[in-house]
Amino acid sequence: MMKSDTRIKIIKSKLNQQKMNIYLLKKNALTKFALYSVIILSLIAIVVPIFLPEEVHVNQDAKPAEKLLSPSLEHPFGTDELGRDIFKRVLIGTRISLRTAVLAVGVAILIGVPIGAVAGYFGGFVDELLMRFTDIFLGFPSLLLAIVISAFLGPNLNNATLAIALSWWPWYTRIVRGQAVSLKERQFVKASQALGAPSGSIIIKHIIPNCIAPIIVQASMDIGGVILTIASLSFLGLGAQAPIPEWGLMVSTSRNYFLNAWWYSIFPGLAIFFTVLIFNLLGDGLREILDPKTRKN
Repeated sequence: MMKSDTRIKIIKSKLNQQKMNIYLLKKNALTKFALYSVIILSLIAIVVPIFLPEEVHVNQDAKPAEKLLSPSLEHPFGTDELGRDIFKRVLIGTRISLRTAVLAVGVAILIGVPIGAVAGYFGGFVDELLMRFTDIFLGFPSLLLAIVISAFLGPNLNNATLAIALSWWPWYTRIVRGQAVSLKERQFVKASQALGAPSGSIIIKHIIPNCIAPIIVQASMDIGGVILTIASLSFLGLGAQAPIPEWGLMVSTSRNYFLNAWWYSIFPGLAIFFTVLIFNLLGDGLREILDPKTRKN
């Protein structure tokens, strides 16, 4: 009977917390704007390939007779040096950038979270060894490390994605390690240890699930940063390669035509700016909702 009452109290507490989170989300206009914008971008990334298959458009849409046309009703963002519609290429680039960013952040989480959880839970020599290894990666600026890894692996989008993931995972290790150090002293973890639960089971069932909130906040903010890093690598020639319509590559190519075709660089640049902005706004809003310490009165 007491166990049943405890479970009911836990369920009610979770429901109340969810109601509070929804209330705080509705109260924050910038977070709502960012959330709706992310949903729209996600829908674009999902729907666009149905009407604009990437392979067909990239390889067969060149119209040299219509090169460098200014924005018009037929071509809202103008055309590029090969006569390709920039509006269509920006839409396709939305899918490429979001897909690459989510994949890079996902791989970084898969690497960083287990390392941080193990280091924080076991402590001692294991913690010292894993965190010193992490510090080696943290000793280099993430963009510089991504450039070095991408140059070593070879210039293409897949290698750039892996390079970014390998340069960003230490942040998740730091976050989860700090949470794990605190969580391992909680009563529910001590109870599991007293019952003889294996350490791996405790880490998977108790430590990592209770680190979800800070991981979500960090990931939502990182996606914007990763999109900017992907664009930077492509701009330097270490990311996407022509004719892939990636935003950074489009900005890089447009440098040669900026004086005569301002629209060529402006619209891909605005796409990068807007996407990074909304993910940063979303991350800030989620941090305020999920972390009471940062919540405004």
